Amino acid sequence: MSRMPALFLSHGAPPLVDDARWVAQLQELTAGLPRPKAILMASAHWESAPLMLGATETVPLVYDFGGFERRYYETTYTAPGAPELATRIEKLMPDSEHVARTNRGLDHGAYVPLTVMYPDADIPVLQMSLPTLEPDRLLELGRRLAPLRDEGVLIVGSGFTTHGLPFLRDWRTDAAAPGWSREFDAWTAETLARGAVDELADFRDRAPGMPFAHPTIEHFAPMFLTLGAADDPERAPEQPIEGFWMGLSKRSFQVA
Repeated sequence: MSRMPALFLSHGAPPLVDDARWVAQLQELTAGLPRPKAILMASAHWESAPLMLGATETVPLVYDFGGFERRYYETTYTAPGAPELATRIEKLMPDSEHVARTNRGLDHGAYVPLTVMYPDADIPVLQMSLPTLEPDRLLELGRRLAPLRDEGVLIVGSGFTTHGLPFLRDWRTDAAAPGWSREFDAWTAETLARGAVDELADFRDRAPGMPFAHPTIEHFAPMFLTLGAADDPERAPEQPIEGFWMGLSKRSFQVA
């Protein structure tokens, strides 16, 4: 089993699956990956402490959005559960990190990219909650989960590189990116390229475009779980997906 990389994906709303460029970029990224034995998803749309693990038998979907066409509520993704992965995660956590289990299904931050990456839904999937939004704690959580990569598990932090929905004025999918979105995206790309994790962790005070790019920070936080799972978080990751959708940055990256 080849060692899996770890990913941070900008997942978007359900209509992002209609964006041909994003679909092509994500399919190309996936084609370059070893086939996972299982997938561990951590989405911006599930914040819960203590650390919680989702459904491990049948894995339902959570349609956690509103105002879209009916067809987006009819999406199915019947991936098998990953009970062995849930047990393994429990064993990787220290005694001070309580882990709870639930029957919660995959929210759109998890299943939207998976429908593009692995449309046959034939790889076991487990979603875990974000027990914190603090970068340092998520980096440490990623470090604890990193051994899963040697066991064929694809670790995915799913968010969005910019997510200033309250400040969008043009809701077309091909809308020009606002200045705050372009500036924050450029800063993120450059800071990642330098491997400056400490600066990324201080994004609320350092990054241009704040707080407009992230009036709440749950969509940026999952990248720290991904960086924590890297061999060396300060090694520049590959950034195979960039560009904007509805003016928001789709930047995504892959760590070794």
